[in-house]
Amino acid sequence: MLRTLQSISRKVDSLGVESRGIERCLPDERSTSKWVLLSIAGLWNSGCGGLTSMSSFFLGPLLFGLGYKDSMVVGLLGMLLGCLLPAYAATLGPRSGLRQLCLVRYLFGRFAIKVVCLISVIGLGGWTVTNSVIGGQILLSMSNGRVPIEIGILIISLLSVVVSIFGIRLVLKLETVVGVVVIITVVLMYPMTRHDITQFHENVSVGDGLTVIGNRLCFFTLCYSVTATWAGIASDYYILLPETFSQKKVFFFTLFSIAVPTTVGAVIGLLIGNAAVSKPTWAAAYETSSLGGLLNLVFGAWGGFGKFLLILLWLSLMTNNIINLYSSALIIQIVDPWVYRNIPRWFMVLVVFAVTLVLAMAGRDKLSTILSNFLPMLGYWITIYFVILVEENVIFRSTKLVNLFRFEFSEDEIADEVESKEMACEATVSQKYGQKPCYNFAAWDSASCQTYGIAASLAFCVGAAGAVLGMDQVYYIGVLARKIGDHGGDIGTWLIVAFTGLSYPVLRYAELRIFGK
Repeated sequence: MLRTLQSISRKVDSLGVESRGIERCLPDERSTSKWVLLSIAGLWNSGCGGLTSMSSFFLGPLLFGLGYKDSMVVGLLGMLLGCLLPAYAATLGPRSGLRQLCLVRYLFGRFAIKVVCLISVIGLGGWTVTNSVIGGQILLSMSNGRVPIEIGILIISLLSVVVSIFGIRLVLKLETVVGVVVIITVVLMYPMTRHDITQFHENVSVGDGLTVIGNRLCFFTLCYSVTATWAGIASDYYILLPETFSQKKVFFFTLFSIAVPTTVGAVIGLLIGNAAVSKPTWAAAYETSSLGGLLNLVFGAWGGFGKFLLILLWLSLMTNNIINLYSSALIIQIVDPWVYRNIPRWFMVLVVFAVTLVLAMAGRDKLSTILSNFLPMLGYWITIYFVILVEENVIFRSTKLVNLFRFEFSEDEIADEVESKEMACEATVSQKYGQKPCYNFAAWDSASCQTYGIAASLAFCVGAAGAVLGMDQVYYIGVLARKIGDHGGDIGTWLIVAFTGLSYPVLRYAELRIFGK
């Protein structure tokens, strides 16, 4: 079986499919073209500015009963705060040449990373299923039922998997082109709906004072998760940049590349959501055919041209799925060395495609709603990871707080002092220079040069305990969350920051003292 797969892999590679998996992109393999950065901006534009992000912001007024001012302020603040996480995570991409979850190995070690990978794949797969179902709903509504939802799901899934198979360079090119089309379409939604969205600015939140606070907290967490979850895959798309590329530039470039298109889509989503609360025809369309029916009605105001624009916006679901499928395949390879050495990346794309297609078909009537409630939980995991990463960099891998965006020594300086990557461990560098250790990215696949992950794993559990106490999800409301209003309030993210932030430094210090790495 394995030999057959390898034989097929050689034939597929000859077609131009990207054969690189999670292997490190070496400095001499990087691109010096200025178009790479433009392509990355296009990727964020298409992935963040379309329906996937926009769909979450409809829920402020439609699900949480928040008025115009509340939903607008809370939604945008949560979204902007979430943008900081992928912006910081992306800074490691050019410097390391490694995918995001490969970098997580330096924190969680070889065993706990398997759990992290499982959570990440479930999250990306969940978004893929949701996108596919929404795409099917749109085609169903546009065709007046002539295109079954199953066919719509199949179409968007097939288009997504083809591009994902051929690799990062094609992904970046396609995302750049589609991103321009998507953002233009979203901008056109403003004049398209101007008569419907201007008269509902006086909408107020439903419930007493404490209940409204709880709803604000829940919506804040949802919007925060929309952008924060990109931190799990951010550096995947920066490995082609030169390792000398400024990390400050990467941070602010990523921050604005995610925040701007997401804000454009978020505002129109919030406006339409508020209008749908009071506009009977829109409310009925949403109740009957979910988001697909509502969007079909909104774009229908411009007749045939409106339908054409909706198809263009529909493409954003595909581009978001492309990102999810591409990164999911890489994450699966990280689970075990045998996988990435023997199973090609494109084959793992097909596996993820098959699983998500089956789930989308099986749950086409209910799964989208379930996942919309479940997926904000991914923001919990990302928050734990972010807190650990920042504390590791600031406290244990940097001598000063100002070194947050740079590392102490270049890889060449370290390589000159050691003869093999097995010797280039963090402890060796620390002893030689008498300072706190930097990352040795050359030893990315050497377990002896990485931590055991004990501190990160225990801090993860402590942070998860905080999440359980403060979470407010459809299937469970934490003990502390229940005390906020009639429906609870999600404070899980804030408890995670406190629990993880206080526990990790203590645990990591103990790990260093006991194991020396």
